[in-house]
Amino acid sequence: MHAYRSHTCAALGAPDVGQDVRLSGWVHRKRDHGGVLFVDLRDHYGLTQIVADSDSAVLPILEGIRLESVVTIDGVVKARGEGTVNANLATGAIEVFAKAVTVQSAAQELPLPVAGEADYPEDIRLRYRFLDLRRERIHANIVLRSNVIASIRKRMIGQGFTEYQTPILTASSPEGARDFLVPSRMHPGKFYALPQAPQMFKQLLMVAGFDRYFQIAPCFRDEDARADRSPGEFYQLDFEMSFVTQDDVFAAIEPVLHGVFQEFAAGRTVSPAPFPRIAYRDSMLRYGSDKPDLRNPIEIVDVTDHFAGSGFGLFARLVEGGSVIRAIPAPGAGAGSRKFFDDTNEWARAQGHAGLGYINIKDGEPGGPIAKNHGPDATARLIEALGLGPNDGVFFAAGKPDQAAKLAGLARTRIGEALGLIEQGVFKFCWIVDFPMFEYDEEAKKVDFSHNPFSMPQGELEALESKDPLDILAYQYDIVCNGIELSSGAIRNHRPDIMYKAFEIAGYSQAEVDTNFPGMINAFKYGAPPHGGSAPGIDRIVMLLADEPNIREVVLFPMNQKAEDLMMNAPSAVTARQLRELGIRIVEQPAQAKPIAAAVAPEAG
Repeated sequence: MHAYRSHTCAALGAPDVGQDVRLSGWVHRKRDHGGVLFVDLRDHYGLTQIVADSDSAVLPILEGIRLESVVTIDGVVKARGEGTVNANLATGAIEVFAKAVTVQSAAQELPLPVAGEADYPEDIRLRYRFLDLRRERIHANIVLRSNVIASIRKRMIGQGFTEYQTPILTASSPEGARDFLVPSRMHPGKFYALPQAPQMFKQLLMVAGFDRYFQIAPCFRDEDARADRSPGEFYQLDFEMSFVTQDDVFAAIEPVLHGVFQEFAAGRTVSPAPFPRIAYRDSMLRYGSDKPDLRNPIEIVDVTDHFAGSGFGLFARLVEGGSVIRAIPAPGAGAGSRKFFDDTNEWARAQGHAGLGYINIKDGEPGGPIAKNHGPDATARLIEALGLGPNDGVFFAAGKPDQAAKLAGLARTRIGEALGLIEQGVFKFCWIVDFPMFEYDEEAKKVDFSHNPFSMPQGELEALESKDPLDILAYQYDIVCNGIELSSGAIRNHRPDIMYKAFEIAGYSQAEVDTNFPGMINAFKYGAPPHGGSAPGIDRIVMLLADEPNIREVVLFPMNQKAEDLMMNAPSAVTARQLRELGIRIVEQPAQAKPIAAAVAPEAG
């Protein structure tokens, strides 16, 4: 027999009754039933119930050992008695009567329990992540992650893509987040950077003629954590294609994403391909966000014209001053109490906004200050235009277009959640397309890139030379699922003349382009194919499939909110000798020092 096991802890069943077996694993639970001890033995694969009674020589050993100790147990498989079969357990029809026990490794008292799903403080979970990973839910999430990546690889290869690995040590460039810098011992005073994304390398692969590239790529950004973004590092499905239009990119990646989500949906439904396409401006108007959650049926409506010259003086003056009014319907809210409306208005103020005006309709009668001042006829026209029912409500966000869109989008989400309108058990995908190429930076008082500077402007060079920059759209797109942005992508600008002109509009000289992006701009001068791609985030895909609210729950060894690895004590100080080898001296930073703002954003998963 094998030194440690003849079977895994999920392998035994009724056909094995009477067989001598050897199992190894962790002591998961113990239950003492008056002289009979039941032990749940756990390994990666599952659980097996071990039994030791007063006739067993191993009873004292099992009674004395702590939970999570690692043991090897020899025993005989027995059928469980009638009424004790556990249908929810793969091995629930049998138990193993223990005849011999070898303690491979005794556990100390645990800082957190492994059995059960009790919530524990983040610092304890991360400091003892090797224990946290033994817990059933987290363990299953990591296995799911591995299976999702395997499925993605298979599907990408099936779509004609080939996997290539791009460098980890590269050059720093002005991108959307801070670089992690790596000092060079051989070149004192110079630094490598860890890649924020393989953006330039994958484009250079297209220039090199590789046609369809993909990679499960590690990316590194020195940025703050949030629920759907890990600090420090993350992984993305990075891909690029040559001689393609935007439609070709969508047609290549949609079957991969749809297939993966359908494979691991566990009873949930997935948007059929092709996924809906929503223009950026429409998305900002209808949903108040470029990451719309389509499970929420509420759509925002522009009602600015209804309040021009209105009896509701506040809105009339705002409209006259160039503001807009956005309506956020609240289906069925009028049937409830006024408290819901007042609470929502107070929530908006707590978010730093002036508040949310509202009309509540009860049994067909509109109420509230706006209805009273707007006038019965104008209010009736407004209600009819919005298609509101006799017990609905509607909130209003007022302000400059960007401000009103932001507040309306936040309110749409809050109202949808509060009224229970968010559809459950579904994955709803959409593409956000036609992003503006440029935006006006109010702080810098200049035109700058709004998204990705390496995107091809719609209309190409002619548009750059003849259009108002703020009217130019780009072949840029995001893919969104349930309100989570999985990635940005674009059809690339592969022509140096167009690239120089685009950067010139944003205030960068040709010399600055040559200095900041030497590898790519030089390569484009030697024949570059039209190409495009994207980079859906692996962590976010798994987070959605696992139905986890925080990305930390699907990452093996995540950092905390301060980008610290509590288990490995990183970042940590290094020795003076190491610093001397690198030609580095540590200088205390001023307390209020602020980082220099970045110029360019790479794709993000």
